[in-house]
Amino acid sequence: MVQLRPALIGDTILATALALVLAIGWGIADWPALSMLGLPDTDDVMRLQQIRDWIDGQGFADLTQYRLGGGLAMHWTRLADLVPSGLIVGLTPLIGRHAGELVAVIVWPPVLFATALLLVIQITRAVGGGSSAQTAGVVAAIAYPATTIFLPGRIDHHGLQVVLLLAALLAMTGSPSRRRGAVVGLSATASLVVGLETTPLVAAIALVALVDWVRDSADTRLGGIAVGATGGLAIGWAIFAPRLFTYPACDGFTATTLRAAAIAATVPVLLAATGQSLHTVRHRATAALAVAALAVWAIVVAAPACLSPYGRVDPLLRTVWLAQVGEAQSILTASPTTSLGYLGLMLVGLGATLWHVATRRSRDWTLLLIVQATALALACVQMRGAYAGTMLAAPSLAAAIARARTRRTPTLVAAWLISAGILYPIAAGVLAPAAPQTPSAGCNRTPIGAQLAALPPGVVMAPIDLGPYLVAATPHSLVAAPYHRNDAGNLAMYHFYAAPPALASDIARQWRVTYVVACPDQRGVDRAGTTAHALMVAGTLPGWHALTPGSRSGAIFVRDGLSAAPSAH
Repeated sequence: MVQLRPALIGDTILATALALVLAIGWGIADWPALSMLGLPDTDDVMRLQQIRDWIDGQGFADLTQYRLGGGLAMHWTRLADLVPSGLIVGLTPLIGRHAGELVAVIVWPPVLFATALLLVIQITRAVGGGSSAQTAGVVAAIAYPATTIFLPGRIDHHGLQVVLLLAALLAMTGSPSRRRGAVVGLSATASLVVGLETTPLVAAIALVALVDWVRDSADTRLGGIAVGATGGLAIGWAIFAPRLFTYPACDGFTATTLRAAAIAATVPVLLAATGQSLHTVRHRATAALAVAALAVWAIVVAAPACLSPYGRVDPLLRTVWLAQVGEAQSILTASPTTSLGYLGLMLVGLGATLWHVATRRSRDWTLLLIVQATALALACVQMRGAYAGTMLAAPSLAAAIARARTRRTPTLVAAWLISAGILYPIAAGVLAPAAPQTPSAGCNRTPIGAQLAALPPGVVMAPIDLGPYLVAATPHSLVAAPYHRNDAGNLAMYHFYAAPPALASDIARQWRVTYVVACPDQRGVDRAGTTAHALMVAGTLPGWHALTPGSRSGAIFVRDGLSAAPSAH
């Protein structure tokens, strides 16, 4: 029988308890929406629909959403679908489909959360913070905005990515070994198969591994990374390559991405193979620089699309849609309130880690510093970098709290206050209050979805963020949804609402639109005058008739001459 270390048992109990208590509180607060499978984010809803399609017979490798944009090849993989789908399939015969889905979306995020907290605690122990390890779990449990990706219902891939990154980081600590290196390679590769958001952080870990090898050719971790990375890529290609693997983009697990990753994986393979023949640090440094530079050049030549992951998103969509996506905003485009709320804990954590590096001169603390700095740089470009970055702040902040315990009470209170990530968005709201806003008059997706669900299947033109919810809640197809590959459908949607009636009718005819949803307040198209959007908000549009009266919930219009009798369910 395997004997577990007492510390590991205690750490597991604490991580599980923290995740469970918080998940119960979050679940109760959001129960009215959760109970109806109203998930927190559009990506969670689309993930659930992708899982449903698979369970209902769509191929494992077929990730096309056939009811979106005329058939949209999603940039996701099945790896993030496996556990939720397994829960649904296993529970449906016992408690029914709806209840099975409900349990799956409620249970899976807290499981990931508990795993992430346990990994943070173990990382803290590994860097020499045994006395502060469990404190790090508490700090991570309230580390905003990381907590937001583990809420009940958050079944999208961000939580899984953070867990895989933390697993790779833990394997990079402590004494080097091939086994640890293999875990690094496999975890990093799995993270890339799930999505590319953590690529810069994976690169930072790889950089530290290269430096370790340069300093000591006997470091066997690089050889393990080579095996884990190449094996992980081979497994990923064999199992998770989608049917449209050759889609011309570098925004998910595509042939282009695999090509770039395979080139990058040759770096540890070549260096690990030649390490014993390079007897000086200078020779190994020269070899590492040469091989890495050659790999970068090869990636630029062989996979240039990876220099622009969003690919061919139209300039109009970049302005009216992508620039408004909160987690995709940069520090230059986000509001001061958002920037402080997202980056505050990361900045304080980075400062604490820098202090530990300066005072302890520890290789593992330096590893944390490099990855944290990379996460902060990433978050300055795209706020989503804070998901991992705030988790990474926990070890050093917990160590600061442990040190503060030896001092007076005010010092300890101050240490806890600056380590409480949930306080930063509150402080941001006080220090940099947002400009007063008029109450939103956007569509209420619940009544709109219920009304559309009762209508015969057709094609719906609706604002971009309603797309995933209506795909999941109705039998209809949608023209637009918030996915960068859906360039044509999203452009058609914005052009439709902003066009005069005659042109709007042409666009609707081209996309075979049956129903149109009109929301009083719609970003990018809310213009006064005779646009289709303005006319529908006023209650009329030539060639269409209102099926439901206009209200703050929105209105549904049907093309004249088409029947809108409720479908028989």
